[in-house]
Amino acid sequence: MLISSKDKISTPQAVVVVTNFILATGILTLPRTSVEKVKTPDVWISVILGGLIMMIAGIIMVKLSQQFPGKTFYQYNQEILGKWVGWLLSLFFICYFLVGSALQVRSMAEVTSLFLLESTPIWAIIMPFMWIGLYLIIGGINSIARMFEIIFPITIVFFLLVLFMSYKLFEIDNLRPVLGSGIIPVLKGIQTTTYAYTGPEIMLLLLAFMRQPNKAVKVVLIGTAIPLFFYVFLVVMVIGALSIDGVIMRTWPSIDLIRSFEISGLIFERFESLLLAIWIMQIFASFTISYYAAALGLAQLFKKNLNQFVYGLLPVIYIIAMIPKTINDLFKLGDVIGNTLVIFFLTGVLPLFLFMIIKCKGGKA
Repeated sequence: MLISSKDKISTPQAVVVVTNFILATGILTLPRTSVEKVKTPDVWISVILGGLIMMIAGIIMVKLSQQFPGKTFYQYNQEILGKWVGWLLSLFFICYFLVGSALQVRSMAEVTSLFLLESTPIWAIIMPFMWIGLYLIIGGINSIARMFEIIFPITIVFFLLVLFMSYKLFEIDNLRPVLGSGIIPVLKGIQTTTYAYTGPEIMLLLLAFMRQPNKAVKVVLIGTAIPLFFYVFLVVMVIGALSIDGVIMRTWPSIDLIRSFEISGLIFERFESLLLAIWIMQIFASFTISYYAAALGLAQLFKKNLNQFVYGLLPVIYIIAMIPKTINDLFKLGDVIGNTLVIFFLTGVLPLFLFMIIKCKGGKA
């Protein structure tokens, strides 16, 4: 499958794609998962370090992809590692995106069923969500990028607005003392916080669609810096309002924070529904780009039309999404994906290894 000139996207669109891909499940789960690991008020330091690690890993991925202009990771890794090893690696990457998309859609269904559509069957929530995603993906990467441009400013405005409204509950003492237990707890939380930044790995594919691939490093830095600010602000506000012990006791502490206050006299007196609407848009963004990346990989591996795999993967994603029986099973699946991704991609180990092979061969493979 060759990339048409019509499929090219601008640098700002690429930034928005990376940012929206990162800002997904972490909005609701990061405070709890990170606090469980760190167990001190210094979680915000782990969040910053995780973001910086992701930036470095993203730069390595970009530098690797820039060696092969106009080609995605699915195409050029076979030139580096050989046909069969490269094919298997591409298949692994496809499975990551496939399972990731299923995880996103199931997370959306669980939260929606719990807070918005009580007693509604999970399948009845998942199916319309997936069909809308299918409709968007059929339009190609340009349609996806334009949709993300709509979602992005809405997310920024309302997300920050809702968090600022919780300032009355904020207690600075809940964030003290800084490094009271030393640096070791902070380091323990880095793996968890790094997983919250899953998204820059899309640059292994997205760079081939950019009109200005020479600006890809800028895309990674800005696209990761925006979620870094969001996540640090979120963690600080949630811990400051609920305390470390309060966060650990809650499955969705971000929602509980918003539910703990109300403002009389406004059109909306309670704001958890507004936060969930924003979060669902972000999940939709993450789901669609993961879905598209998996279908693109199969199309390029088998040299077939993309739409065949877009339609074919829809029931596969649904089946995977329905496998977890409980919310705990869903979290375990997320941990498996996170650990796998940290080992191979987020740390930049695999891209760096491929980059070294290229250099040892004296340039392009």
